[in-house]
Amino acid sequence: MRSSNNSNSEWWRGAVIYQIYPRSFMDSNGDGIGDLPGITSRLEHVASLGADAIWVSPFFRSPMKDFGYDVADYRAVDPIFGTLADFDEMLARAHALGLKIIIDQVLSHTSDQHAWFAESRTSRNNPKADWYVWADPRPDGTPPTNWLSVFGGPAWQWDSRRRQYYLHSFLKEQPDLNFHCAEVQEALLGEVRFWCERGVDGFRFDACNHQFHDALLRDNPPSSAASLDAVSTVRADNPYAMQQHLYDKSQMENLGFLESLRGLLDDYGAVALGEVGDENAPPVMAQYTELGKRLHLAYSFSLLTAEHSARHLRHQVETLDHALAPTGGWGCWAVSNHDVPRVATRWNGGGPEDTRRDRLWLALLLALRGSASIYQGEELGLPEAEVPFELLQDPYGRAFWPEFKGRDGCRTPMPWKADELHAGFTTGGPWLPVYGRHLPLAVDRQSTDPDSMLAFSRALLRWRRTQPLLRTGSIAFLDAPEPVLWFERREGNQSLQAVFNLGGEPVSIALREALEPLEPLAGHPLSSSSSLQAGGERRMLALAPYGVFFGRPAGKEQM
Repeated sequence: MRSSNNSNSEWWRGAVIYQIYPRSFMDSNGDGIGDLPGITSRLEHVASLGADAIWVSPFFRSPMKDFGYDVADYRAVDPIFGTLADFDEMLARAHALGLKIIIDQVLSHTSDQHAWFAESRTSRNNPKADWYVWADPRPDGTPPTNWLSVFGGPAWQWDSRRRQYYLHSFLKEQPDLNFHCAEVQEALLGEVRFWCERGVDGFRFDACNHQFHDALLRDNPPSSAASLDAVSTVRADNPYAMQQHLYDKSQMENLGFLESLRGLLDDYGAVALGEVGDENAPPVMAQYTELGKRLHLAYSFSLLTAEHSARHLRHQVETLDHALAPTGGWGCWAVSNHDVPRVATRWNGGGPEDTRRDRLWLALLLALRGSASIYQGEELGLPEAEVPFELLQDPYGRAFWPEFKGRDGCRTPMPWKADELHAGFTTGGPWLPVYGRHLPLAVDRQSTDPDSMLAFSRALLRWRRTQPLLRTGSIAFLDAPEPVLWFERREGNQSLQAVFNLGGEPVSIALREALEPLEPLAGHPLSSSSSLQAGGERRMLALAPYGVFFGRPAGKEQM
């Protein structure tokens, strides 16, 4: 058992976490699907970025209805990804490179192919009869509540064996576990303990606010017009957004389970990162990350939407920061992941891609208070891929096509070598096509270009490591007109200001005090695009389109 009292027990606070989607990262055996040995072979790339940890999306045994988020065996590696020995080798290699390993754990539901569900559905009185959420139909045969699935349609599926409905918050092949059953909680803690004993450094708990449902099975009320416009975990054209999800998730009983989970993790010094998908997520995240009690940090969806004005971004960051302050909680920001269109396309305003904008979003992400999650390919500035319907794999996309094209566009294979077959990802036929526009952005091309997005990413992450304020300092926003976002990071008597021009035209703003520029990338377009101009008693900051400025009060030593 590892001790939690090590000198770096809070490594996660302000850490940069690199998300790896195993199917699309690197294929080692030519079957067209990325795997654990493939990840191991490319860990030096992640280490060269300066990331602190990798988060590996699910690689457990699964029928892959939702590509691993439907777990059939928590303790087995799916053969398409390798073996437990391959996992151990990946873990050892990561640790040798100074990288922590965080693995995805999906506790709110399993696959319908899991042995637990196979037993539970056989009768109403078997030993695992209450391990899942079963309910009788209403007198007219309809589902017991009006709850909806995130992936569309009712959240209840009729099972002819038990002549009851079972709850599934996602696909019907992903039945929800019944956390009101004490045996379920104990069993899941045992699954987490298995990986703690294997030496993982932490867990990303998927959909962790879905772990309890309302025991009285009350109907959800309809959404108000205001809530429909709020930050949501789903698209507005999905009927799921038309309900206030008061009873099918984010229940108070979950706090007790999270405390039990934290107790287990503390025995091993492992970290808990929770995904909180809720229409009013900040207060839930604050509860879940109350200092020392439950999760260490929570993952925010707030910057994964299409809206990206300075006003919106400030509101989202301030709302979470104010919610976390009373509990001492900690957040984790992301601008891309495996569930949303890539930021290079999502936030381009409908225009062409622009590497200046890609650099700006990465600099902003790394400057916010909280930890940061970088999705694979973001360091290359990859745009969203176009995947034709006939090659679409994502069930979510197939259900809502053509208005919503699903999540495959951000899941296409990582381009490693521009001139090799399938960009060096595989020697076989890839599970999703390599996107042609990704080839010029391949790792090998960018590695030799000092002006590339990859070179920028590496340099920026290295510089951030020298700035403690950007890892743990407080944050306070300063008023600025659109499209400028301006905030200060402070700790003790040290401070740093960050200014971002989110627009495509030059802007100038008046500074409140004299600032000395911090040069994270001397001679790089990001740092040289901003300039300070004297103007009588005022000092003006000129920012080029998508310009970024970091500065500290004049006369104070640089950190």
